[in-house]
Amino acid sequence: MEVSVVSVEIIRPSSSHVHHLKPFNLCLLDQLIPNTYTPFIFFYNTKNFHLNTTQITAQLKWSLSNTLNLYYPLSGRVKDNLIIDNFDAGVPCFEARVKGHLSDFLRHPPIEMLNWFLPYQNFYGQLDRTIPQLAVQVNVFDCGSIAIGLCFGHKIMDGITTSAFLKTWAANSSSEYKNLIQPNIMEASSMFPPQKSLPSHYTSLMDGIWFGERRCKTRRFVFDANAVAALRTKGRSEFVENPSRVQALTAFIWKCTMNACNRISGSSLRPSVMIQSVNIRRLTKPPMSRYSMGNLVLQSYARYNPDGREMEMKKLVSLLKESVGKINSEYVKTMTGDEGCAAILRDTDELVEASRENNPHVFTCASWNSLGTSEIDFGWGEPVWIGVFGEMSLDSNDVILIDMGRRRSNAFEAWITLEKTTMDVFEYDPEFLNFANSFENEEFLSRI
Repeated sequence: MEVSVVSVEIIRPSSSHVHHLKPFNLCLLDQLIPNTYTPFIFFYNTKNFHLNTTQITAQLKWSLSNTLNLYYPLSGRVKDNLIIDNFDAGVPCFEARVKGHLSDFLRHPPIEMLNWFLPYQNFYGQLDRTIPQLAVQVNVFDCGSIAIGLCFGHKIMDGITTSAFLKTWAANSSSEYKNLIQPNIMEASSMFPPQKSLPSHYTSLMDGIWFGERRCKTRRFVFDANAVAALRTKGRSEFVENPSRVQALTAFIWKCTMNACNRISGSSLRPSVMIQSVNIRRLTKPPMSRYSMGNLVLQSYARYNPDGREMEMKKLVSLLKESVGKINSEYVKTMTGDEGCAAILRDTDELVEASRENNPHVFTCASWNSLGTSEIDFGWGEPVWIGVFGEMSLDSNDVILIDMGRRRSNAFEAWITLEKTTMDVFEYDPEFLNFANSFENEEFLSRI
């Protein structure tokens, strides 16, 4: 199978009014985020909708242009890690042809090939005026099915903002205009004012957490509904009587990754830290808009110190819940307004210290279960599958959890990136494989 780019076009907001708007102000939380991309790949079977590829591509382009009227910062470029301006710079949209059929590809989706469907394969870089905040690649298979590859700039796009944009683009494309979502553009910078003289070492510290210097391997695993239910039972305790699906899955994967690390290192057991993102829109006083644009998250960190006893799921679940619970309304209140900068930077220092103290194994976990990505319908049905990314040469230990939605109720996909030597042990762990499946594709083929 080959993927070849045949054209590229810059998509700009359709309204000329947008190009004259004032620059978009980053908030302080945005300023601390590295200049990186979050990838998505949506695979669609379009054979039953009697649309040719020219119509599909044209529909995606004009609906994207209309969507950029509402989400115009995505059409601009970052300047001095302070603002986004130049909204006429636009979004690059690549068209590519894929030799092969979607049904053949999905029989055993090859992780290492997924990056071919994305407009960019380097997901992180330096602050650069030329880096778009969004890039798109429309991949057309020989059978007429398509894969839409997206790279979202993380500088202003957390999961909630990304979800709102995707739903609005899909609503524009399918003429379901009642489902358009109007983002609140200005609220974040008002609540968390940006700093013109932000010490540069803070962005370097965050780069160190996000990106390691290890050669890593990515694998995809599926947890069906029965496995998720069993893990929730294993995680129950007097402290957490009813663990959520995400808590149970995160704790289980954390436990198995620590076991893999310990087997490699032998008797020298190291502490471990699990970092999670917490949406703080509902925690501010007054609560922010549901769709305020920006990285409106804080990082919680749970720390496990080995004590020679067997790691228990219920202990890890308790640590995860406790760490997230610390980020409450009173905690967030100290970080808002003009006086909040010192508290946010202090929080950053504490996060960095936790990831360095006694040289722990550091993992991050992001849950996309509430984003509704499995239901993104541009007018030709829901995606038959959503991919994330393929192999990454250098990265950090990372877990992404995706709810499979209506395709498979209460089931999850886990995209796990680990240092190569760790993954070589982890992916063959019998305890892990009692609950996780490496290959599960029959539900894809039934819909093609």
